[in-house]
Amino acid sequence: MASKINWGIIGTGAIARAFASHLKLSETGQLAAVGSRNRQTAEHFARQFDLQKAHPSYQDLIDDPGVQAVYISTPHPMHAQWAIRCAEAGKHILCEKPIALNQYDAMAIIEAARENDVFMMEAFMYRCHPQTLKLIELLHQNIIGEVRLVCATFSFNAGFHPESRLLNQALGGGGILDVGCYCASMARLVAGAAQGMNASAEPIEVKGQALIGSVTRVDEVAVAAALFPGGILAQLATGVLCNQDNCVRIYGSEGHIHIPNPWVPTRDGGTSHIILCRDDEPLREIPVESPGPIYAIEADTVAACLDNRQAIFPAMTWDDTLGNMRMLDAWRASIGLVYDDEMPAARIHPLHGRPLKARSGNNMIYGKLPGLDKSVSRLVMGVDHQTFMPHASVMFDAYYEHGGNCFDTAWIYGGNGACEKILGHWSHNRGVRDSIIILEKGGHTPWCNPSDIRCHLEESLNRLQTDYVDIYMMHRDNPGIPVGEFIDILNRLQHEGIIRVFGASNWTRERFAEANDYARVNGLNGFAALSNNFSLARMIMPPWDGCLSSSGPDWRNWLTETQTPLFAWSSQARGFFSGIALPDDRSNSELVRCWYSDDNFKRLERAVMLAKQLSVLPINIALAYVLSHPFPAFPLIGPRTIPEFKACLAALDVQLSEQQMAWLDLRTD
Repeated sequence: MASKINWGIIGTGAIARAFASHLKLSETGQLAAVGSRNRQTAEHFARQFDLQKAHPSYQDLIDDPGVQAVYISTPHPMHAQWAIRCAEAGKHILCEKPIALNQYDAMAIIEAARENDVFMMEAFMYRCHPQTLKLIELLHQNIIGEVRLVCATFSFNAGFHPESRLLNQALGGGGILDVGCYCASMARLVAGAAQGMNASAEPIEVKGQALIGSVTRVDEVAVAAALFPGGILAQLATGVLCNQDNCVRIYGSEGHIHIPNPWVPTRDGGTSHIILCRDDEPLREIPVESPGPIYAIEADTVAACLDNRQAIFPAMTWDDTLGNMRMLDAWRASIGLVYDDEMPAARIHPLHGRPLKARSGNNMIYGKLPGLDKSVSRLVMGVDHQTFMPHASVMFDAYYEHGGNCFDTAWIYGGNGACEKILGHWSHNRGVRDSIIILEKGGHTPWCNPSDIRCHLEESLNRLQTDYVDIYMMHRDNPGIPVGEFIDILNRLQHEGIIRVFGASNWTRERFAEANDYARVNGLNGFAALSNNFSLARMIMPPWDGCLSSSGPDWRNWLTETQTPLFAWSSQARGFFSGIALPDDRSNSELVRCWYSDDNFKRLERAVMLAKQLSVLPINIALAYVLSHPFPAFPLIGPRTIPEFKACLAALDVQLSEQQMAWLDLRTD
């Protein structure tokens, strides 16, 4: 390197001091500045390490043009905000473990790094040490035969100080996040290496137990059992109020490996040892030399991988970080530990800490509905699976910031109104109710009757924390009830101001037209929109009883002639075009039942071919197909992750010609 990387440090605790002291011996980096929440602490740290720059706030350090990379060593709940702000400022990031409280906050950090083209790595320093590379080498050699069991322990007794970071619920305290994350990362690494991979494995199942303090409300001591592919088991033990033997033992069919110092093999450099015991052979110590202090090695790892924007395994890749956070989430879920910071009342602002607003220059497109004064984003966010506030927050925030404003939910989603409640909390916390459109559905079978429509709608309004919904859709039809009774009750609700416009979901053309004819004859408002299935793939069987598809040519002609706005559910055929649909893979029973046909696989082939021509993804082609019809289509999307959402956004930039549309729609039966 022509010059060393100028590092800044956010936070001034013990781990920050350790990193600063080792950075002096780094071959690639030098400490340039420190940032703290108050000037006195920053200046004290600066004097200790002979620094010229001591910033009285974290943001001031991030704004320092002389800082190129930032080491974040704040308590866990603060990692996401400052990592995202570092990324936005174009700073490379080394963030202390755990990178965040949960996988969803971690996902938002990684997406910020990706979007702003900066390096980001979670700071598991042992993953950068030569000892870990040596362990992988031994496992790849099957030196103890088939690995059967991994036992990993990281635990200590910090003393009972409820106000301390380690036991403070508000600061993400407890053993699982603080040091149990090491055990999880090691188990995943060993399980992957034992199967010959240069990547960590993902557990099939995680079950935990813990001693949760009555005062602290965090896991003071915790254990977990995990099952990995290949029949590999793992036993994990952690704690902050219990001294244990902090080591790793790996048991195989032909012996075992003992790592006496897995987490800090050599703090200041020197030699560490891996102990190998093959059956019927004497113990053998395998020495591993360290080129320098452990945090200096970590900083040099960042420098070596900077152009790649993420680390190279066994250092923490982005996928490894997300996988580790998923395992920690599963461990915590098993013991029932949710942090106060993850509760709806705490998630007032997006993770970056600023008020939520749409970004300028986004590529969202909009349409209009008769009778509705707000423009409606053509991509509609489905709210049918988000029941955990951190997940909902990062997804809804990303959607809103990219110009999305319409949310589709229903009285029946999530059980006990969980999805409606989450949307209501988010809308209230962000203060965006007047700028978003809520599409609410009710009247689901067996409650598809005029009296239950009112009853359920009032319950939905309470859950959504609002006094009206912008669009109300009947979720099903009940042919046993005359259409006029439905039109009458919907008009009354509209007159009361509880709904702005209304429509129908999973209705036939005949009943839909009959309802609007009744409205016209009686001087009432009719259905403003329809919500049936519509996609490039043809639905073979409905995923739920009472569902209707409108993808066929008769439906397309009718929609074009009437210009009926269509809110298309399963607009991407439940992921059929995402790469998960393979003719010989029948593991996803719902996908097979609803979408597997020769015709649909031919459609998939054509989508793949066209995607290559246009340099996009097949899933972009599938969504662009829905958007490109000559009637107002509003596809409902259900992304689980931010990358999935951005793949949906990319479809807005795909313009399909009439010839391309006709070719995609060519039937083969």
